[in-house]
Amino acid sequence: MTTVSGIPKLPPFRFNGAVAVVTGAAGGMGEQLAYGLALRGTHLVLVDRDAERLTAVAGTVTRRRPEARVRTFVADLSDAAAVGKLAADILEAEPVLNLLVNNAGVALAGTFAETSAEEFDWVMAVNFAAPVALTRALLPRLRESAGSHVVNTSSLFGLIAPPGQSAYSASKFALRGFTEALRHELAGEVGVTCVHPGGIKTRIALDARVAAAADQEQSVKAMRAFNRVLTYPADRAAARIIEGVRHRRGRVLIALSARVPDLLARLFPATYWDAFVRLNPRAGAKR
Repeated sequence: MTTVSGIPKLPPFRFNGAVAVVTGAAGGMGEQLAYGLALRGTHLVLVDRDAERLTAVAGTVTRRRPEARVRTFVADLSDAAAVGKLAADILEAEPVLNLLVNNAGVALAGTFAETSAEEFDWVMAVNFAAPVALTRALLPRLRESAGSHVVNTSSLFGLIAPPGQSAYSASKFALRGFTEALRHELAGEVGVTCVHPGGIKTRIALDARVAAAADQEQSVKAMRAFNRVLTYPADRAAARIIEGVRHRRGRVLIALSARVPDLLARLFPATYWDAFVRLNPRAGAKR
C-alpha cells in the first residue's frame, strides 16, 4: 500500500521482540512506557539520571515480564559528553534497535528576564539537544531494522507558549520542529511521532527548578498549584503513545488540556493566550 504521494506506507509497528530505548524512564510516562512496552514483548534499554528509581523500575519490569531483557543506563542528559558516552554504550550493548523514545524532560519556572543564560541553556540541553544527539547517534542503527520508529515527547507548551515558560516552550517548540522535519525526511523508512501531552500526572511540576532571579516563594506556590491540575493518568498517556507508535501516527495529543489549546492556537495564532485565559482565568494569575 502507498500513500497519495507515492511514498510506501509503513506497516503497524511490531512490539514483540523489538528493542526500545526509553529516556526519562524512572518515573511518570517513561516508567509507564517501560511497563507497557514490556507487556507487549519489547526488550528495554532504560535511561534516567535517578539511579535508585531507575533500578526499581527495571526490577518491576523483570518481576512482571521475566522474559523481557532490561538494560539500564544512568546519565545526565544536560551533559553533552555524557550523552555521547550514553549513545556509544547503547550501540555497544545492543546490536539491534527498533524504537527510540526521547521522553526525558525538565522544567524551569521564570520569565525570560528572570532566567539566566546558563539556566536557559540547561533546559535546552535536556529537552532539545539531548534528543537530537541521541537521534543522530542511534538513527543509523535504527535504519538497519525495517519498520523502526522514533518518538519525541514535546508538550502542551510545544503548541502554545505561556508567560513564565520561555525556556521550556522554546525547547519544546524546537523539539516539535525537529520531529516534524525528521518525519518528512524519513517518510516510508522510519516512523516518527511527536507527542504533545497535556496535564499528565507526573512529577515534572514538583521537580521543576525555579530561576534564581525569580521570586522563589511565589514560583514554588505557582508550580504546586499547577501540579494540582495534572490529573491525566500517566499509564493512560503511555498507552496512547504506544498506540500512536503501533498505528504510525505522526502526532499524538494527549488529554483535552492539549487538544483545546491546540485548537485555540490554530484559530487565534497571535492572541490565543488571551482566549485561553478567558476560558481558564486561573491561568492568567500573576506568577
